[in-house]
Amino acid sequence: MEFYQEPEVNRLHSVISWIVDLIVAVALAIYVVYAFGERVEMYGGSMNPVLNSGDVVLVNRLAYDLGSPERFDIAVFTNGSSMNIKRIIGLPGETVQITGNTIHIDGRPLTADHDLNLASIAGLAESPIELSGEEYFLLGDNRESSEDSRFSGIGNVQKNQLVGKVWLRFQPFSRFGLIPY
Repeated sequence: MEFYQEPEVNRLHSVISWIVDLIVAVALAIYVVYAFGERVEMYGGSMNPVLNSGDVVLVNRLAYDLGSPERFDIAVFTNGSSMNIKRIIGLPGETVQITGNTIHIDGRPLTADHDLNLASIAGLAESPIELSGEEYFLLGDNRESSEDSRFSGIGNVQKNQLVGKVWLRFQPFSRFGLIPY
């Protein structure tokens, strides 16, 4: 005896199966973002024009657990109880100095696109700053309006203060996408 199933039952089974697959995929995506990432909101204009005040970004927390921070990464770090977003300029073991509006690494001018090698306010970096094996020198992209490693309130950032690498702008939705170099 053959079993006959009505087309409506097959169609209903397919729809339910598709909905279950969609729910599992969304749940897995949410788990991955919350397990390995973090949502951080940008406050202030220190990272203009790449990030604006109010932008919400996703941070890859595994990037610095599994790998090393790289020059020009946009990183999130803790400073006391607050989270800050700045760009990594100086790496462990390097000497950073700002003279004549130009950032120098180990005595040589930093080569970068988009004026990332310039800073008119030297702050602490007026004198050479030697970074230890676990220290980083971070600057905001909007150097005129950024409290960063040039000032004693932030100073050099220890590796254990780095939360992760910014990789995606989540809000506003009109600017949703990967964060450019």
